[in-house]
Amino acid sequence: MKIYSNKPKLVNEKILEEALNATNNDVENVAIGIEFITRFKIKSLNKKIRNVNKVTDVLSFPMLEGEKFGFLRECDDERDPYSKELYLGDIVICCQRAKKQAKAFGHSIEREICFLTLHGFLHLLGFDHIEKKDETEMMGLAEEILKKFGITRGNNV
Repeated sequence: MKIYSNKPKLVNEKILEEALNATNNDVENVAIGIEFITRFKIKSLNKKIRNVNKVTDVLSFPMLEGEKFGFLRECDDERDPYSKELYLGDIVICCQRAKKQAKAFGHSIEREICFLTLHGFLHLLGFDHIEKKDETEMMGLAEEILKKFGITRGNNV
């Protein structure tokens, strides 16, 4: 997996690779962008993209559409012809909001960043939480993946 990020040390690549495995999307040469931005920038993006004029923690911008489980195996025609990368999309995370949420939930900023990165990544893989059953599925998968790495709610990483 190739991750383009302005703060690569904040990204736990192993968690994202586990998400690919858990969703049967473990294909080679996958790439994503992750940018950590200020609350002012994410508020502006949230207003522009979702017409919601408030700060949020994470936004995702998928490049592909699919049915969550295994759809990346059918996307070879979407690969960059030169690099052969399959670019899934971009994630933006507000560090200020993540810090505030970590404190509210009683765990570390590292845990919150891992959760938000994974949450955004699951959106790139076709997950959403519009319906309650979809939210339950998405959140359950995220917690299961984080638990494999010992990253649980209320614990410091």
